[in-house]
Amino acid sequence: MKTRKYLLPAAVAGVLAISLSACGGGGGGGGTQSGGGDAAANLDGRGPITYVTGKDNAAVQQPTVDRWNAAHPDQKVTLKEQTDKADQQHDDLVQHFQSKDPGYDLVTVDVVWTAEFAAKGWLQPLKDKMAVDTSALLPATVKAATYNNTLFAVPAHSDGGMLYYRKDLVPTPPKTWDEMMSMCSIAKANKIGCYAGQFQKYEGLTVNAAEAINTFGGKIVDDAGKATVNSAEAKEGLGKLVEAYKDGNIPTEGITFQEEQGRQAFEDGKLLFLRNWPYVYNLAKTDGSSKVKDSFAVAPLPGKDGPGASSLGGHSAAVSVYSKYKATALDFAKFLTEDEQQKFFALKGSLAPVKANIYTDAEIVAKAPYMPTLLTSIQNAVPRPVTPFYPGVTKAVQDNAYSALKGEKSVDQAIADMQAAIDAAK
Repeated sequence: MKTRKYLLPAAVAGVLAISLSACGGGGGGGGTQSGGGDAAANLDGRGPITYVTGKDNAAVQQPTVDRWNAAHPDQKVTLKEQTDKADQQHDDLVQHFQSKDPGYDLVTVDVVWTAEFAAKGWLQPLKDKMAVDTSALLPATVKAATYNNTLFAVPAHSDGGMLYYRKDLVPTPPKTWDEMMSMCSIAKANKIGCYAGQFQKYEGLTVNAAEAINTFGGKIVDDAGKATVNSAEAKEGLGKLVEAYKDGNIPTEGITFQEEQGRQAFEDGKLLFLRNWPYVYNLAKTDGSSKVKDSFAVAPLPGKDGPGASSLGGHSAAVSVYSKYKATALDFAKFLTEDEQQKFFALKGSLAPVKANIYTDAEIVAKAPYMPTLLTSIQNAVPRPVTPFYPGVTKAVQDNAYSALKGEKSVDQAIADMQAAIDAAK
């Protein structure tokens, strides 16, 4: 089995509950969302900057920095790599923000960190003189980088869930959830599991539960961050997962699966359908141990009446309010969205572009044929709850969705308790 070359989107956020709660709810920042204080300083500053990002396992960041530096010798960028552990990346950023470190000019933030960091006044509001033209970017990526109707980061790469299926057993993929469940008889006839996602109690379960809830018209929180999950639509969505597990369409061991366990089961020929991220595609095609190299394909996640609502993954580049060279930092963030860089990220690092035109580029599609499907996923994607209190929200979703799957709570009780726990998280 090959080793992953970059972090799983769900895993990137997966250990937030502990790490964020340990950081407390206090600000520690002098900037404000209105643009005062530190946010009003150094808007025209140009000079050498430091770009802070997670470990560059895909080897795409340094070549990008080198390309920029060759064209901007007076505004050179230094790459600072963090570890490959999401909680350590997060805590490192928090520590440097709290100390008002001007040396962390531009930082990579997971899509679920934006609201927390923005609310604490650590990220430069990208408006007025710092405004960014987002018209060419996928709307879902822009929404994930926005808090309180203000853009706080520049989308750098995205991610969305896809349905992997055995095309030798299912020539035409299901378009709806109910249609997929009706095909589980094919799995039983072939003595394999029908469907798996990420149902262990961790961030991946938040991703999968949110997809089910959003797909059937529910919403975990509203645009103001208020809990709205106690609805008939949310109950229907979570109920679909609970029913599938109870019926055996999600195999018993599926409740222990994170991304990698599901991928391995699919590659071993033990699953008919798998919900996972795009990274699985190349591995399932190239792993020496893969038994499905030539017998699988991908499709959009099945929904209620058409494509389902994937949870959005990905990262954005945010300018620190404490940077002395904000103009350079912002220009480099914009540079990351240019076509040349986006193509390089896609082909070299298997990172999902933030611009729609890249997904239909002939060169890209020839080398990564799943791209059009991934575009459909991201176009129908919904960000996980945008709230400064995300650690409490994701714990509420995980705890109650898991209890419902295991049959410890009814769906109605799980949803009611989820609503109450989200309200309490504030």
